[in-house]
Amino acid sequence: MSFKGDFYPESRLSGFSHVDGTVAFYSQVNALLTPQSVVLDVGCGRGAYAEDKLRFRRELRILKGKCRKVIGIDLDPAGEANPFVDEFRRIEGAHWPVESGTVDVCVSDNVLEHVADPDRFFSECQRVLKSGGVVCIRTPNVLSYFGLVSKLIPNRKHVSVLEIAKERVQEQDTFPTLYRCNTIPCIRRMLVKHGFEAIVYGYEAEPGYFSFSRLLYFLGVLHQRLAPNLFKVGIHAFGRKL
Repeated sequence: MSFKGDFYPESRLSGFSHVDGTVAFYSQVNALLTPQSVVLDVGCGRGAYAEDKLRFRRELRILKGKCRKVIGIDLDPAGEANPFVDEFRRIEGAHWPVESGTVDVCVSDNVLEHVADPDRFFSECQRVLKSGGVVCIRTPNVLSYFGLVSKLIPNRKHVSVLEIAKERVQEQDTFPTLYRCNTIPCIRRMLVKHGFEAIVYGYEAEPGYFSFSRLLYFLGVLHQRLAPNLFKVGIHAFGRKL
């Protein structure tokens, strides 16, 4: 059962709410693209969003065909099967397999929470981007109730918990979470340290993980509407290389 249509009635027409996090994040990403852009998808994975039944949201996430080239990089060899990258390169060392100063837009969607060395991550973003290029990051906020609960639950239990919450996530799409740089101030400091103009803010979509309980869903909606920016469930961050 889903309560989304009760609290976000517009979703009964379009299929998504006005606070849909994927639509909000990828609208910003799409606005940065030109036909000449080279896009780097960091942690591209296997392209699981192909399974999104909502065509508008699915096509918004697909950047291939909207720019000159999409390069996907990942530690997981499953990225080789991603149909939405023009070229896949496996990460096998400290440095990403991408030439310096060759990327216009760098996208990192739900990856930063898995990164063991955030300083290295932001250094690599800075290295591969052209001057004026933009890094786009979406990641959970460890200061939110979702982040705090996630830290308390062992990584091996995450798939089981998501199944209870009616979130259809396959085991091959879940990875250990570390949360080494998952607060708004921390991400902003890292971006500035590595030579970016930083735009970082909290963002909270509808509480889909509470679809099993009307009461919890209602409380989640209240949090989505009333929580201070610092404690929103998600973080959207954009940095322009100076």
